Amino acid sequence: MSIGVPANEGTAAEPYDFRRPTTLAREHARVLELAFETFARQWGTQLTAKVRVVSHVTCEQVAMQTYDEYASGLPATTAMVLCVLDGSNAKAVIQFPTSSALAWVSYMLGSNHAQVAPDRKFTNIEQALVRRLFDDALEDLRYSLGSLLVTSIAVDAIQYNSQFAQAAATADLMIVATFAIRVGDNVATATLAIPAAVLLPQLGQANPTSTVANARQLISAQMSAVPVEVSLRLTPAIVRPSRILTLAVGDVIKIPHPQHRPLDVTIDGQPMARAAVGSNGSRLACVVVTTEEKS
Repeated sequence: MSIGVPANEGTAAEPYDFRRPTTLAREHARVLELAFETFARQWGTQLTAKVRVVSHVTCEQVAMQTYDEYASGLPATTAMVLCVLDGSNAKAVIQFPTSSALAWVSYMLGSNHAQVAPDRKFTNIEQALVRRLFDDALEDLRYSLGSLLVTSIAVDAIQYNSQFAQAAATADLMIVATFAIRVGDNVATATLAIPAAVLLPQLGQANPTSTVANARQLISAQMSAVPVEVSLRLTPAIVRPSRILTLAVGDVIKIPHPQHRPLDVTIDGQPMARAAVGSNGSRLACVVVTTEEKS
């Protein structure tokens, strides 16, 4: 069962499925978004070099879905590059329209203006060129994910039917990134699905808690990093309230601070040291000459 949340006019409501409440933690989603944005930039640069046409790739969304949900949202006929991952029975998937890939191949073979081709399977030559493109793309993916992808990944096969390409079990969770690819005048949407079990262990716990066994050390470490205001202070003068209430411009208040005595270095009113007034370039500074004994 899924329901929609009422939305204001002009705002699309997103359904929420109570059967699958699992979603990416916010901090995990942000790390993955940054990694896939890096991959998108690298992929766009690689496409430009390979097809010799200015190309741009942008990451539009990162989400977690079951493989069944992911596959059911794909076109019935599409190109799916299945990638094997060491230590994982599930495979990663890079999906894109076959017509767009045929346009890329046309550019690679020297065409100045690739015609939009109908969706069809690749010939042997076209498949070899597409595999070469995605061998390089996987190198960019490994670089972009860095320590998140600790296993090797390689192209295994290309499938053309999203319902028959069994890359993972239907209930397996996948990290799905959606990309917009522009090659010349051709614009296409591509997706990259990686088994969540491959990436999530490297992300660590969401909102981890620390043990309280060493609470004193943790507090001391935190307090030592908190910024505080440091002030230089003369010896305070004792003044009656009646004098304060009658202060006027030009009045003189004597400060009982000897000229030869250093000033007090205080933090929140508590003296911590004594220092002489000096300068550092164009700014005033102080030189600490003594420190207070710590109790």
